[in-house]
Amino acid sequence: MSVTQLGMPSLGVPRKGFFTDTSLCIGCKACEVACKEWNSVPADTALELTGESFDNTSALGASTWRHVAFIEKKVPAEDPSAHDGVKWLMSSDVCKHCTNAACLDVCPTGALFRTEHGTVVVQQDICNGCGYCVSACPYGVIDQRKDDGRAFKCTMCYDRLEAGEEPACAKACPTKSIQYGELDELRERADARLAELHERGEEGAQLYGRDPENGVGGDGAFFLLLDEPETYGLPPDPVVTTRDLPAMWKRAAGAAAGLLAGAALVFWGAKK
Repeated sequence: MSVTQLGMPSLGVPRKGFFTDTSLCIGCKACEVACKEWNSVPADTALELTGESFDNTSALGASTWRHVAFIEKKVPAEDPSAHDGVKWLMSSDVCKHCTNAACLDVCPTGALFRTEHGTVVVQQDICNGCGYCVSACPYGVIDQRKDDGRAFKCTMCYDRLEAGEEPACAKACPTKSIQYGELDELRERADARLAELHERGEEGAQLYGRDPENGVGGDGAFFLLLDEPETYGLPPDPVVTTRDLPAMWKRAAGAAAGLLAGAALVFWGAKK
């Protein structure tokens, strides 16, 4: 159990989250634009052709809190979902707001905190730019801005949640690929949607980050995928990078106690 699991709020407020159904994503990038506009996220420094289909942002970063991936996968020509031997997969990626969030564990200043909604937010006015959270995130979500080194990522529009509004990306999504709500309700909705797709013959459909028993204790932002996680650039089995911290500190404390005891024995032996 990580430090963050112990710190999950229990204020009587249902935990909120995202369910992103990639089977409904049309790649319009409305979520990217809405996120930037509402949160005043600056334009990416190099909007240029990346060679990754129509994807010109490439990945999540300090200036890209929602990233729409365009994936062209070669499949057999007889595949009914293919066109000229290519199957299109689109997905809007975002911070996962992990239950056991390693970024919270390693932050030395308290810049990262867990909100009453169960989401994880960075307070830039407290961030000292150490970058520990960047290397701790198992999804590679958090990034630092080059001009001042501070860390940035999705806040799930914390200010909108406080006003009773849904996040800007979910509000702007025209197909309801991005759904916001109480996490338990979203999980039930996702289970029903997965069963529906399986009945329709989408055998590759699967839920990613939905399981509370996974390596990060379940994600506050989870996905319905139509292919393996690796196809979308997601780690197949993410694990909270600080899961062994309690045991490591316990062993370190035991070793320190042993050294002190040994030094005391030497001191008293020399004194005699």
